[in-house]
Amino acid sequence: MSLHRSLKTKPAGLNQHRNVLRRSERIEKLAELGNFDGESDSPFGLVKVGNRKMVAKKKTKAKSDDDAASSDGDSGSGDS
Repeated sequence: MSLHRSLKTKPAGLNQHRNVLRRSERIEKLAELGNFDGESDSPFGLVKVGNRKMVAKKKTKAKSDDDAASSDGDSGSGDS
């Protein structure tokens, strides 16, 4: 019996962003925020921790007038 294509793992699939964190990851994130103390707080019944992936928009390349003028002046034909 074959495996459905959506269930196959790929090398890139291992590094994908996950919204659900493991307990250890949630504890690390809460400790960074200062909301969890390893000695006094219980690892059970943790609060929800948001895990959002920030995607930066790609900047469009706008040619300046200097770049356009320098590329128009040189035809590259070599005839002088």
